[in-house]
Amino acid sequence: MPWRISSTMSERLEFVLLATQQRANIRELCRRFGISSRTAYKWLDRFANEGSAGLSDRSRRPHHSPLKTPMEVEKRVIKVRHQHPAWGGRKLEQRLLDLGEESVPRPSTITEILRRHQLLDPKESSKHRAFQRFERAAPNELWQMDFKGEFRLPRGRCFPLTILDDHSRFAVGLVACANTSTRVTQAAIIPVFRRYGLPEAITCDNGPPWGSRFLGHYTRFGVWLLRLGIHLYHSRPYHPQTQGKDERFHRTLDVELLRGFRATSCAHCQRHFDQWRPVYNTQRPHEALDMKVPASRYQPSPRVYPERLPAIEYGDTDIVRKVRHFGHFKYRGREYHVGSAFYGLRVALRYTAIDGLIEVYFCQQLIRRIDLRK
Repeated sequence: MPWRISSTMSERLEFVLLATQQRANIRELCRRFGISSRTAYKWLDRFANEGSAGLSDRSRRPHHSPLKTPMEVEKRVIKVRHQHPAWGGRKLEQRLLDLGEESVPRPSTITEILRRHQLLDPKESSKHRAFQRFERAAPNELWQMDFKGEFRLPRGRCFPLTILDDHSRFAVGLVACANTSTRVTQAAIIPVFRRYGLPEAITCDNGPPWGSRFLGHYTRFGVWLLRLGIHLYHSRPYHPQTQGKDERFHRTLDVELLRGFRATSCAHCQRHFDQWRPVYNTQRPHEALDMKVPASRYQPSPRVYPERLPAIEYGDTDIVRKVRHFGHFKYRGREYHVGSAFYGLRVALRYTAIDGLIEVYFCQQLIRRIDLRK
């Protein structure tokens, strides 16, 4: 059966790296990648015996043949550097090791080779400083989602939608969108959910379509995520470090792909995104991952995307109210506001251990607290 994205080698490599993880559900991966189990086990067997070179078609020459024709050290380094112009010594060393090269020089030596060939930008080198970030304990506990700064096209603009797994830094989504409307964003993220499943939570900023200019208010897009059983968190205003991993991904995307790129349309952008995302996930060593690639730490979520939204259900002890026009519901003769995005839907009121304090839930997310004493 055919693979579904433009780079066949990258698609196969992503599949085998995910399928070889512990507790991987190969049957479910086959469904999400659109291949048969026979095809899957053929590529798993070739990968086990020959590494990434075994994933190429037999009738074609492999992309890399490091053991077939040994080359001089500097030529090998320069060749990989030309393939990845933004990578430094540590990433190039790891990539050469991953490709099976022998006598790979140390990062400091590689840096000197690049310097001698005038392949280093001193300004870029000074920007890279190591620092620690908190990360979730397992894949799909949290995804970070954001729109990278848009750029002009001959007609219209492109808004790159980026979705990054917090634990593994695996880029589950990179989509060229024509705008940031709810309809366009939903259409972009649904194929991601179908391929990789649903995360437990998503964090995003306060901009459209998931945020509102009124702090703490939900949008229709946010309510849709809550109905899928995904907890939604918003970053603090003027604190982009909350989305630090995705912001860092944006910088990598800018340096390695977008700088100097002349796009003609969103479709043109998407073709380049589809070629570069597998390189980021399966080839590019990540310093925060001890120079491993993101795909080595990622597993798709077992939570399958439902093609129809599940029914909203609450407990027998919950006080259920329907949200009316202008985002209000009525309780004990008084009106309480939760947001117009919940219009026509039901919310649950639950008393807390504090007398007079009620918590309002939509699905499993707390959306407001009410003090009946005020």
